[in-house]
Amino acid sequence: EFLLYYQPQINLETNQMIGAEALIRWNHPERGLISPSEFIGLAEETGLIIQIGEWVIRTACQQMMKWQADGLPRLRIAINISAKQFTQTNLPDLLRKVLHETGLEPKYLEIEITESMTMDVESAISTLLELKEIGVLISIDDFGTGYSSLNYLKRFPIDKLKIDQSFIRECTSDINDQTIIKTVILMAHFLKLQVIAEGVETKGQANFLLQQGCLEAQGYYFSQPLPVEDFEEKLIQQM
Repeated sequence: EFLLYYQPQINLETNQMIGAEALIRWNHPERGLISPSEFIGLAEETGLIIQIGEWVIRTACQQMMKWQADGLPRLRIAINISAKQFTQTNLPDLLRKVLHETGLEPKYLEIEITESMTMDVESAISTLLELKEIGVLISIDDFGTGYSSLNYLKRFPIDKLKIDQSFIRECTSDINDQTIIKTVILMAHFLKLQVIAEGVETKGQANFLLQQGCLEAQGYYFSQPLPVEDFEEKLIQQM
């Protein structure tokens, strides 16, 4: 009953899709679509998140390969990794296996982790280095809401910071949010990291981000998460 929706990630300069985030939904036979916020916590508690996470990775990679085989624009797919997946399974081996089975090139796969997953710094660095060897991209999701030390940030082999939507919501009016966003973007540039903002809902927010040098964003201003067929239509329109 699980299915994946895809939310476009946009280049703010060109308004072209440059990627997508894969987001799980539960299509319950009686209750209809159920948001992950209602079941991911339970999946974490029961350990089912491991199997669910593997299904998400494999399904998203298969879908990307199908679109590539159909001659559609080649996008990067971002996948959220749970804390249990990151710490309790051999994630690098799983990714190697799925990429080999599906034929997807590693450069089209982006792994999203949260700051809280990096609390065990040495273990996190070891896993991240293995992922980098595979060739996948790594981003830190919800950046600015966790507890990781900036001293460790320079040691993590990551590619991208994702500015949390809590800072975006009032970025056109709140001076504190503006300052935080400017600082994160500047820091990312100095560390030679890409930066993307999530939760963009207005033209004003998009313009502010672009003015600060954030070139990538996602959110309802551009598109809500879409089922496969609707996302495919957007891809075709971009050709």
